[in-house]
Amino acid sequence: MEADQQFLETVVKAIVNQPDKVTTSRIIDERGVLLTLEVDPSDMGYVIGRSGQTARALRILLKIVGAKNNARVNLKINEPPGGRGPRASMAGAGADTGGLVDTSAVDNLGI
Repeated sequence: MEADQQFLETVVKAIVNQPDKVTTSRIIDERGVLLTLEVDPSDMGYVIGRSGQTARALRILLKIVGAKNNARVNLKINEPPGGRGPRASMAGAGADTGGLVDTSAVDNLGI
């Protein structure tokens, strides 16, 4: 196992509740090294972190490890089957009401 892959597994196993279900794979392609991470669905929140801060930190640390070895390292976190999927965008807000928004509370403000 390469140093970058070993580093990722060690850090993630220290974060999650089920370290035995952490798996990584390493592929070298035209963009550099691609590390793919899979964890138990119940541990996804720990790996992603609030607003993606933990995942961002992992990616930054992997870039540093890669720079030490003259390689570009990218991280892909596989979403487990049955995951939440992509979030609805804020542009779609109000779509459940046909795009209409009740403005009666502010209509008579004279602004």
